[in-house]
Amino acid sequence: MSTQDTNTQLLRFTTAGSVDDGKSTLIGRLLYDSKSIFEDQMDAIEASSKRKGLEHVELAHLTDGLKDEREQGITIDVAYRYFATPKRKFIIADTPGHIQYTRNMVTGASTADLALILIDARKGVIEQTKRHSFIASLLQIPHVVVCINKMDLVDYSEEAYNKIVEEYKDFAAKLEIKDFRFIPISALKGDNVVDRSKNTTWYEGETLLHTLETIHIANDYNFVDARFPVQTVIRPHSYEYHDFRGYAGRVASGIFKKGDEVIAIPSGFTSKIKSVETFEGEITEAFPPMSVAITLEDDVDISRGDMLVKPNNQAKQTQDIDATVCWLNNTPLKPSSKYALKHTSNDVRAVVKEVVYKVDINNLHKVEDDKTVKMNDIVRLRLRTTKPLLCDAYRRNRVTGSFVLVDEGTNETVAAGMII
Repeated sequence: MSTQDTNTQLLRFTTAGSVDDGKSTLIGRLLYDSKSIFEDQMDAIEASSKRKGLEHVELAHLTDGLKDEREQGITIDVAYRYFATPKRKFIIADTPGHIQYTRNMVTGASTADLALILIDARKGVIEQTKRHSFIASLLQIPHVVVCINKMDLVDYSEEAYNKIVEEYKDFAAKLEIKDFRFIPISALKGDNVVDRSKNTTWYEGETLLHTLETIHIANDYNFVDARFPVQTVIRPHSYEYHDFRGYAGRVASGIFKKGDEVIAIPSGFTSKIKSVETFEGEITEAFPPMSVAITLEDDVDISRGDMLVKPNNQAKQTQDIDATVCWLNNTPLKPSSKYALKHTSNDVRAVVKEVVYKVDINNLHKVEDDKTVKMNDIVRLRLRTTKPLLCDAYRRNRVTGSFVLVDEGTNETVAAGMII
């Protein structure tokens, strides 16, 4: 595998924290100190801060794009921000901290490589910290960086920092988080965000930006289970490429090389890979998260929704899905309801067979006596699909282990699911 992995340069991260923990200020500080803002944006924010009579520049306004957010000083929607440094490109999902926006956090975190969890140094680990950490664990985000913010308000006390680190470690021991790190920061003053702070000489770790730029994410992909969901069939209909038939899609996991034997699911036909094509030309191998077109040596009937796998490593095909689901819609789940289920590039219909339990996301307890499912609820469901799906457990493969449910009547996405 080349070190210049196509995704080394792009890190997707989500931010989470309680209201007023300083998420928007922190992102503003990252953008500001890494010189990622336009001058006219800066001028507008400086003018707005002066109008409000503030002594400092209100960096939070860089991310709070909605008028309501700016007026109330809160984040209420998922705001995606893009910035880059010479070492990496970043996409930030800034999600709200309130309990009624659990679904927004799930949405923002679903594709993240890393979660930034903010803790107010004065308050320590609170209920919302636990809830956000649980969601990060549930969504199998590989890396969690805990930023202990507002260190300037506790006089940069090492003791206050260490107390929160121990408190968080005790709680996180119950969760499935592979890698977590701690950084003492002040988003408002800029301590340890982009530049090292002279106020925390006792802290020997990296700054936040250095951590984001250097954290190793290439190994987070599954290179073992070969899965290639076909999105479309390319037939150019031109004289030059008269016989070309390429199956285009994004490699979900595993490695596909020229000459590899593959099976098309659900038909079960086998063939060998003739070539792996990209926009720039033919390559020798493809791995996640590359988008490629694969050509085969035989004429096999393959269409959108089919999947190419290796003969010695086939995912199980099943119509019975056991999943953890976050309910995203205002309309509650109706018992025995039918929904459209979208899984990789495949669309099937599904019926909800059973609500097994709800999860109390504040203490991680199972609630078995309340089976109503409303917006922001996280529940365990059993579903049955109209045709078999080729799927993996979400903890093994975040692409083939996830799905969304869509209400066919309104075409609204009602739930996001993780297969168990």
